[in-house]
Amino acid sequence: MKIVFMGTPDFASVSLEKLYSEDFDIAAVFTQPDKPKNRGMKLAMSPVKKLAIEHGTPVYQPENLKDGTALKILEDIRPELIIVVAYGKLLPESILNLPKYGCINIHGSILPKYRGAAPIQWTVLNGDKTAGVTSMFLNSGMDTGDIIFTRETPVGEAETSGQLFDRLAILGGELLCDTVRAIESGHAPRTPQNEAFASYAPPLKKEQSIIDFNDTYKDILNKIRGLNPWPVAKAEIAGTQFKVFSAIGKSGSFGVPGTIISSGQDGITVACGDGAVTITELQAPGGRRMSAGEYLRGHPIC
Repeated sequence: MKIVFMGTPDFASVSLEKLYSEDFDIAAVFTQPDKPKNRGMKLAMSPVKKLAIEHGTPVYQPENLKDGTALKILEDIRPELIIVVAYGKLLPESILNLPKYGCINIHGSILPKYRGAAPIQWTVLNGDKTAGVTSMFLNSGMDTGDIIFTRETPVGEAETSGQLFDRLAILGGELLCDTVRAIESGHAPRTPQNEAFASYAPPLKKEQSIIDFNDTYKDILNKIRGLNPWPVAKAEIAGTQFKVFSAIGKSGSFGVPGTIISSGQDGITVACGDGAVTITELQAPGGRRMSAGEYLRGHPIC
């Protein structure tokens, strides 16, 4: 089966690598145009492009998919299946209708829950106990196509979005290969999504970073985990705004939310709405990421 793969970030490159390792016929790869990166603002290629070049696969980077240029390229390639994983662009009807077996997608949630751009982060932010990946046939909607397969995995109590990303990327690659084989054999199911259970996972914003110590300790811990590695939770402590990478919490009555209860080798403990959180890893402005105990040795707070 001749396949065109469309994807951009690390999450997608894991799926592409899995396809290569299983010897699927990748005729071409589409990815986002190279973008300026870091302080030098030099153009950087996406992880998917790097991988495709290593495997000698032709790479295409159209600015958009609606002007007919991408369609002409695909008509010349004549793919039997198009695979989309975190590509960052919606496919128009002209492309969706082109391949013999259609277009499929790997999405980082158990659909119809968490359609949209940030399903993994919202899984952690909302404190879900279970995460997963879904393979589906694409249609013109945002993650609304018929479901093929799903795979589930428990979310670790202290697991961050970044850690869950890495695990779901691997799970998604495995699911993708199973899905392609099912399509090849003619045994791929199609289950329409139940709109009654649909929810959305919008992109994260930096404005979400600030910790409100009036919240419950579990909500605060979920925010810290869910916003790691980006945009990272932030908390103002003793007049300084820190990035907060990890913490532990407990229930109880510890006084006015936001009050520093203690600070020492174990971290900085702050009262919150229904208990307290102890910040264990942080970064001060202009500093490096470190344990709270290490920071306090040179910068005592109380």
